[in-house]
Amino acid sequence: MANHKSSVKRIRQEQKRKLHNRYYAKTMRNAVRKLRATTDKATAVELYPGVQKALDKLAKVNIIHKNKAANLKSKLALYIQKLA
Repeated sequence: MANHKSSVKRIRQEQKRKLHNRYYAKTMRNAVRKLRATTDKATAVELYPGVQKALDKLAKVNIIHKNKAANLKSKLALYIQKLA
């Protein structure tokens, strides 16, 4: 167990931040999964801006890496283009 007040507080803050980050990362993954499961182009085009915005926000605050966000956006854009 930590001996300093500051380290005890830091542990509490890290646990809280971890839960927060995990929630938003999971929400983003579900949104990407939902978009990939869509077979209708109109629906996919409608969902894409929201997913793109979420990816950018998570990359901005380092919940996910910026290159991962860019790769996901690129792959999703290609997927939407290929839909008939």
